Amino acid sequence: MTQTSKVVATAADAVAGIRDGMTVHVGGWGGIGVPDQLILALARLRPRNLTITTNNCGMGVPGDAGELFGAGCVARVLTTFPVHAGAAAFRARLDAGQVALEVIPQGTLAERLRSAGAGLGGFYTPTGVGTEVARGKATRQMGGRTYLLEDPLHGDFALIKASQADPYGNLRFRYASRGFNPVMAMAAATAVVQVQELVPAGAIAPDDVHLSGVFVDRIYVEEGGA
Repeated sequence: MTQTSKVVATAADAVAGIRDGMTVHVGGWGGIGVPDQLILALARLRPRNLTITTNNCGMGVPGDAGELFGAGCVARVLTTFPVHAGAAAFRARLDAGQVALEVIPQGTLAERLRSAGAGLGGFYTPTGVGTEVARGKATRQMGGRTYLLEDPLHGDFALIKASQADPYGNLRFRYASRGFNPVMAMAAATAVVQVQELVPAGAIAPDDVHLSGVFVDRIYVEEGGA
């Protein structure tokens, strides 16, 4: 079977097709593995009423998720750590009533994404029982404990960052950037990767492929990348 390169020329090409009202998973963990050039391109595109899934709502660093709040793109955010001191753009939108916030425990967020990528209908967890996290969710008693039913988190797009990619989208991540980025790509209908280095097909050893190219739709080699 003939494979086709998934490389696009510009960051604007990479985020093309993200429209008002879509759900976008935005990768990274803290300041690690953040697809900053893709985020900036999306902020320039300025779609409205997005739902975004992200580990945090910005840290005051150019190119982080805060750019999307500053550009007025986000109507709803699902996140673990929204209140970093640098998340000024998010906080301003939240205080103005322009953004709805859902706080999700970090492990639950990762598993909801993984469930979407794996085609599961959800999962039961004891995390959040007896707290605001449980509001409106189905519960089940198992083994003498109460569990919450958590739904999968599907996305229209995922914006992620990897260390290496071959032209067909096989990816290798560096250290903690492997946290949310792979599961976000798996959970999205269209996965876009910002990569630091594009390598020839076969250059990434099979055991070092952290995400198969079957989950990746577009590759953008970042400015300054190889």
